[in-house]
Amino acid sequence: MKKYKINIIICIFLLMIISIINIYNAKYLNTLYSQYYIKQFIWYIVSIILFLILQKINIKNIFKISYIFYILNIILLILVLIIGKEINGTKGWINIKGISFQPSEFMKLSLSLFLINISTKKEKKLKNVIKLFIYTLIPSILVFIEPDTGAIIFYFIILFTILFTKKINFKYYIYLLIIFILLLFSFIYLYQNNQDLLVKLIGNSFYYRVNRILSYKESYQMDMALTNIYSVSFIRNGFNKILLYIPEGVTDFIFAFSIGNFGFIMLFIIITIYLFLIYNLFNLIKKYNDKKTNYLIISFIIMLFFNILINILMNIGLIPIIGITLPFLSYGGSSLILYFLYIGIIFNLTTTDKC
Repeated sequence: MKKYKINIIICIFLLMIISIINIYNAKYLNTLYSQYYIKQFIWYIVSIILFLILQKINIKNIFKISYIFYILNIILLILVLIIGKEINGTKGWINIKGISFQPSEFMKLSLSLFLINISTKKEKKLKNVIKLFIYTLIPSILVFIEPDTGAIIFYFIILFTILFTKKINFKYYIYLLIIFILLLFSFIYLYQNNQDLLVKLIGNSFYYRVNRILSYKESYQMDMALTNIYSVSFIRNGFNKILLYIPEGVTDFIFAFSIGNFGFIMLFIIITIYLFLIYNLFNLIKKYNDKKTNYLIISFIIMLFFNILINILMNIGLIPIIGITLPFLSYGGSSLILYFLYIGIIFNLTTTDKC
C-alpha cells in the first residue's frame, strides 16, 4: 500500500514541475500571465498543507456527515448566482478579499461522498436510484444557470459511476439513456428549427455558450492549438520562448501549450505520468476492502480519467471546447485543491495497520 501512495505522490510532483515551468513560460503569451507561476506555486503549497492536515485528523465518519458538505455546497452555488464574479461569460466564482474560488469544483467531492453514502443504504433499488438522480440534478440545475457545462458533465459521471458499482438493474440504465436521447434530440431539433424558442428556454447566455461550443472548429483558439501541436519538432527547448500564441494557454489549452514549448515528447511524458497515477490508484482498491472507500477511489479514478481524456481530445480538435482543465497541470486554485482533497481523503481512509 505504501509504495503505491509514494508513486502517486511522485506523479503529482512531476506534474507540478511541468505545470509551473509551462505557466512560467506563459508570460510570453500575455503579460497578464507574468506572475501566474508564483500564484500556481502558492496554490500548490496551500493544497499540500490541506493534504497533510487530512493525514493528521480522524475522518472515518466523513461519509456519515457528507450531507453537511453537500448542503453547504448547495448554499455556495446559490450564493454564486447572487454575488458571484463573472469571468468569460460564466458567473461561477466567489471572490473574498481578492481570492476567488469556484464552488462548482468542490461540489464534485461533496457529491461523491454524499451519493456513496446514500447508495450503500439498505432500501429498494428504484427508490435509491431516484434519490441519487435527484441529489445530482439539484446542483446540476444551479450550475446550468451559471453556466458551467464541464461541471455538469462530471456530476453525472460521478452518478453513473456509483450506479455502475452498485450493479443496478440494466433496465434503469435503458430508461436514463432513453430520457437523455429524447432531451438531446429535442435540443437538436430546436437548435436547427426554432432557435428563438430555444433561447427563451435556456437563456441568451447559455445559448451563446452552446453555439460557441458547436462552432468550435471555426475557433481561433482551436486553430492555434492544432498548429502548435502539429508544427512542433519531437524535442524542443522552448524555455523562455514560445512557438505560437494560444489563448487560454495556461488553463484549457495547457496540453497544447506544453507540447509547443518542449516538443512532441511532452505528449508522451504527460500521458505516461497520468497512466502511472491511475494505475497506482487502482492498486489501492486491490489492497483495501472497505466498500465506501473503494467507491470513492473508483469515482475519483473515473472522474480523473474522463477529465484528462476530454481535455486532451479538446486540445487536438476532436471534441468541442467545453472549458475543462487538465488535472494538476492547468492554472487554477479550486481544481488543484479539489484533487488534493480527494487524494488526501483517500490516503487517510486507506491507512490501516495492515498497510
